Amino acid sequence: METEEKLKIQTWAKATAQLASSDFSVDLTFLLEIVSQNTTIPVILTDESENVTSWRNLDSAKAARNNDYIIKTLEKMKEAHEPIVLNYYEGQKVKVFYLDSEILTRLKYYPLVQLIIISFFLIISYLAFSYSRRSEQNLVWVGMSKETAHQLGTPLSSLMAWIEISREEPNSNKDLLNEMEKDVNRLEIITERFSKIGSDPKLEPLDIVKELETSIDYLKNRTSKLVVFTINNHLSKPVFINMNPYLFAWAIENLTKNAIDAMEGVGSITFSIEQRTHSIIIDITDTGKGIPASRFKSIFKPGFTTKKRGWGLGLSFVKRIIENYHKGHIVVKESSHNKGTTFRITLKVEENKEL
Repeated sequence: METEEKLKIQTWAKATAQLASSDFSVDLTFLLEIVSQNTTIPVILTDESENVTSWRNLDSAKAARNNDYIIKTLEKMKEAHEPIVLNYYEGQKVKVFYLDSEILTRLKYYPLVQLIIISFFLIISYLAFSYSRRSEQNLVWVGMSKETAHQLGTPLSSLMAWIEISREEPNSNKDLLNEMEKDVNRLEIITERFSKIGSDPKLEPLDIVKELETSIDYLKNRTSKLVVFTINNHLSKPVFINMNPYLFAWAIENLTKNAIDAMEGVGSITFSIEQRTHSIIIDITDTGKGIPASRFKSIFKPGFTTKKRGWGLGLSFVKRIIENYHKGHIVVKESSHNKGTTFRITLKVEENKEL
């Protein structure tokens, strides 16, 4: 179409030149028809010095309102195409400048529009396929988790029974059995966590300080004495948060274990709790090696880990537990190299549950 328009404008220019040079003694009908047929291609005619002498197929209203409209259009024509030079009568030369027709201009962008539309549908198809694959993988993981929880149920019940039998022995070590019972109870909690994967957790209003202390007490008794645990409770009274105790304990456990790894088993972990207008703020601060600022967001992504061993799912689980299940928020508040890191958890206060 571009080639045809070029030939058309050349024919029109020649016909215009012949018409201008005619003595009107011959039949000019054919030339007039050729000249009149150009109703789509914008054209400007100039003299040798490129002074505009006439124009065709331009916006008459704009030309009347704006004196520079014709001049600006001429500049565009110079950039678009080489002018056609015609010889008029008495040796005068005329330059014909032109632009592509509106239809041709639109058609030039048509492949780009097609590409954008095709790309859009390809992206949608890819996202749909990826979502389908992830959903399928999630179903597999959920199934494996529930099956694991089911398989753990029988040996746990057996262990509890053996602990009770051992207590009846006259020479049994009561303290040892109590600790064993705590560990078995812990395994039951872990089993409960696995059984709840893929299900909507049951939330209930619980005392945030009490739940935090329960989680820390268990970890404290099973962590090196070189790690010092501190709880700074700035609440004036018990505050109840709508939560799932098993999942909340799991989040605190993961954060605590990460802190211990960052400190290489030596240092202090401080839990600070304070209340804002409609929320509770929990800051967990360690004295570890710190996290670079560039990794503040990426550490919560599944698979991210700096350890030689591990799947990089701990902080991903924490984020999901706090934000997806408890409608809270977790961020790296601050971190300094070889000085430590502070994670901040924000949870909404359950209204009318402050005692």
